[in-house]
Amino acid sequence: MSAVSNGLIEWLLQGPPWVEYGTRIDLLGQAQHCPEVVRARQAMLKHPQIEQLLSELYTWPGRPILRHNDAGHPLHKLVFIADLGLSSTDPETSGVVERVMQCRSREGVFQTLANISPRWGGSGSDQPGWMLCDSPSILYSLARLGLDKNPAVLSAAAHLAGLSLEAGWPCAVSPEFGRFRGPGRKADACPYATLITLKALVQIPEWRNSRVCLNGAQALLDLWESRRQLRPYLFAMGTGFARLKSPFIWYDILHLLEVLSRLPVLHKDRRFVEMLEIVRGKSDCSGRFTPESVWKAWADWDFGQKRVPSYYVTLQIYRILNRIEATTQLR
Repeated sequence: MSAVSNGLIEWLLQGPPWVEYGTRIDLLGQAQHCPEVVRARQAMLKHPQIEQLLSELYTWPGRPILRHNDAGHPLHKLVFIADLGLSSTDPETSGVVERVMQCRSREGVFQTLANISPRWGGSGSDQPGWMLCDSPSILYSLARLGLDKNPAVLSAAAHLAGLSLEAGWPCAVSPEFGRFRGPGRKADACPYATLITLKALVQIPEWRNSRVCLNGAQALLDLWESRRQLRPYLFAMGTGFARLKSPFIWYDILHLLEVLSRLPVLHKDRRFVEMLEIVRGKSDCSGRFTPESVWKAWADWDFGQKRVPSYYVTLQIYRILNRIEATTQLR
């Protein structure tokens, strides 16, 4: 049974095809072969906005990453199409997946292009490499696209899991990027690296319930509890952190809840519940949610404005709530 009312379901089904598709699959539990699901999926794949994203992704790895919250970078568009439910078996995505899979380091980790200034220990030129604030997002995308059992994906997951600290993941980079690292203490876990590495690993069945994943999740919950005292690597959990924002690109409350909700053991954790109640309290009288912050690069999408409720943000939140409700029903 869905946590969302019939009225909201009807409203969501009137949204763009990716929202209709997600609503049918994740909230109504309809099968992929249902005629309504097939129709919504075909409409999604042929939608001009999706076709534009895929066209850009065919240039992978694209331009170098200059800042990790560059919302218009192909890295974040890859994550977005994976979140919508596209698959590596779709003719529209197969070429993109092939290009992404070709960009791997000697360690087996998936790479992007970056340009690190000599001032920060880099070469000052565009070069392939990886950082724990980008490569886990590629791993996540490939797993979500249906490659969670692919040997290359499993190899990359094992390497990233092996970089974990006792609690979370550090600011780590490939040898090509020299001494570069973020503005924090070397011994501290990086909140964002921890978030997206955990996000990737819980998509891999053999890592989902591992000790490293549980430790990473607990580290993020500990940061919430200590948010008034700690800001490791300058990642705060204040007013900006609590604003509803989509797609999942940076370190914010909805992104954190999306990842932590994948671990049922956390659903009754007091800190998780506190964050969830903050988000619940942002709905309007009809149970819909309006973005409170936006990425300018996504201004043409329904979540790229702060005036009216967003179909997609509302779907994202009810996916989380449904996940929690499903766990409760199983107990």
